[in-house]
Amino acid sequence: MEEPIKPEISARIRLLEQKFKNSGQDLGSYLDGLLHDRYLTYWDYIHLDTLLSLQVPLTHFPDEMIFITYHQITELNFKLVIHEMKQLIDDKLQTAAFFTEKLNRINRYFRVLIESFDIMIKGMDKQQFLKFRMSLLPASGFQSAQFRMIEIYATPLYNLTNEKERQLFDHNHTIEELYEHLYWKQGATDLSTGEKTLTLKQFEYRYTPRLIRIAKEVEHSSLYHKYLGLPEKEQKNSELIKALRTFDVNININWLLMHMGAAYRYLDKGDKEIKATGGTNWKKFLPPSFQKISFFPNLWSEEEKENWGEKWVKELLQTHHN
Repeated sequence: MEEPIKPEISARIRLLEQKFKNSGQDLGSYLDGLLHDRYLTYWDYIHLDTLLSLQVPLTHFPDEMIFITYHQITELNFKLVIHEMKQLIDDKLQTAAFFTEKLNRINRYFRVLIESFDIMIKGMDKQQFLKFRMSLLPASGFQSAQFRMIEIYATPLYNLTNEKERQLFDHNHTIEELYEHLYWKQGATDLSTGEKTLTLKQFEYRYTPRLIRIAKEVEHSSLYHKYLGLPEKEQKNSELIKALRTFDVNININWLLMHMGAAYRYLDKGDKEIKATGGTNWKKFLPPSFQKISFFPNLWSEEEKENWGEKWVKELLQTHHN
């Protein structure tokens, strides 16, 4: 004799019937699907075998596995950052609480990356790195499109222009005009000839249309705009301001300094430096005090902006030379 269906199960079945009826679907067909479906496993859910097959070093040096895996982990974290930023951009609630919650998540992702960067700075054999890196030319972390997307989602393009030209640009310039003067382009351009490196040419060919499209989509709705669009009382929320400033520092100072630390360990030879794989002049491109990029310049004093990152850079150089 079959056991009677429990009342709580019957209630759920009725709810499912109503759900599928409202969508014009047949509950019985979905139940048949459940009968034939196999149980979900952890490895299938996260596509573990595929994920672990994506680390394909180009050389036989063991530490290249560390290099490629850490960069993939970084890009996955960037994906999570963009996931949170898009929710803020789409937000209609206009509350400091929601804004702060999402920023805290973003800052947590970057904190994990920043605190784990010792994997890159201290976790590889220097001689192995200097050899296997030659197989990576002209590829460079400079070509991380997701990082450029994070910048575009965060602030108007005129805040991302070359520091020496920034006062010339504002919201009256077109996206295309501003895009040609973004700060990172100078980092992969021969300043004496104006010639772009192959690294930059490849990147622009692959991603320029996409980056310009994104910039147009958020031309009036970047995180900078979303913050300024909050009610005045919400804008003054101390926790929100703290989260915004932390986000600014994490990306535009701390993240760059981690890369500088790695560059000094592997590429610095005193007066004779080794060029980065993408041909960027890292000593002039990486220091935050040279670029002075801030997503939310209205949240910093003139003194803070003038001395942007200098304190952190001096501490890094002192640590390196000691």
